Amino acid sequence: MAHSKLLSCEMTADVRKQFDRVFLQLQELGVLLLSDANLPSVSGIVTGEKLRGSWWAHKQAQTIFAVSGLLEDHKDVLITKLISDKVTFVHRELWGRIYSIGTAREYWQLQNLSPAAKLLLKAVDAEGSLEANKPGRKIGAKPADAARELELRLLVHAEQKHSESGAHTKVLETWDTWAERAGFRARAQSAAASRRFLEQRLAQINNGYGSLPWTNAPK
Repeated sequence: MAHSKLLSCEMTADVRKQFDRVFLQLQELGVLLLSDANLPSVSGIVTGEKLRGSWWAHKQAQTIFAVSGLLEDHKDVLITKLISDKVTFVHRELWGRIYSIGTAREYWQLQNLSPAAKLLLKAVDAEGSLEANKPGRKIGAKPADAARELELRLLVHAEQKHSESGAHTKVLETWDTWAERAGFRARAQSAAASRRFLEQRLAQINNGYGSLPWTNAPK
């Protein structure tokens, strides 16, 4: 994902039209994947097709890229790996659900975390916000793998950014740090109730497809 840098691209009437269609669907459903052959997604709405494999090969790839970037920059959109370990856009209406689950530190989130992931989580908790590769060798040879563990269990908010060197890097934040940055005031909600709510919401749109992090957690 490219963040606001893509806004330097020309904003065509088609991109604006497609964005409006996509955002309306996101408001209605609360969640929307970037790409999926069976679930509501940005690529599906833009192309009107069930895309399998990489959407970059499609003739409308640049439109998908532009629309997804506009979503990423929108003040009412949160990005997580919520559904099927894939990029999922979440409307502000459901942010409280994500926050309550992310901060709960339930058994499914913490069980069988790798030593590297545990060290990285401790470092993020201490700093509030941290580039995944900054803790250095103590995290292990593959900090990206540890970061992915935390992201897929909703233990942190993760966002791709450009580092000072120009390379892509993943920035990990505690959910409290993210909430303050996003201007989101969380209300106390039950994590269990939030999980049930999201399970029901997915059941309404999935036709038997898709999964949520707590159903994917290693046993």
